[in-house]
Amino acid sequence: MMIDFDLPVDDATIRREREKARALRKQNWWQAKISKGICHYCGQQVPPKELTLDHLVPLARGGKSTKGNCVPACKDCNNKKKNLLPLEWEEHLKRLQKQ
Repeated sequence: MMIDFDLPVDDATIRREREKARALRKQNWWQAKISKGICHYCGQQVPPKELTLDHLVPLARGGKSTKGNCVPACKDCNNKKKNLLPLEWEEHLKRLQKQ
């Protein structure tokens, strides 16, 4: 099954997935992920309480709040990534390295 990441996702679906993400953040699984204090994207050491939950495939692009789609990210990386897909984010980082 192909997912079209550019189809709009309705607000009710996004609200539902955000609620699931809030529940995930309370689980031991998430606490173990952030206890390492490492941003998934930049690899920087960050105080665990400052890590945010980022969706690899953003909710607005059809992503879900599942363990396989959620990673710890520093606020800076999370804000810069916005609604980019993993491949788009990697291309963005490569462009920055060339500059």
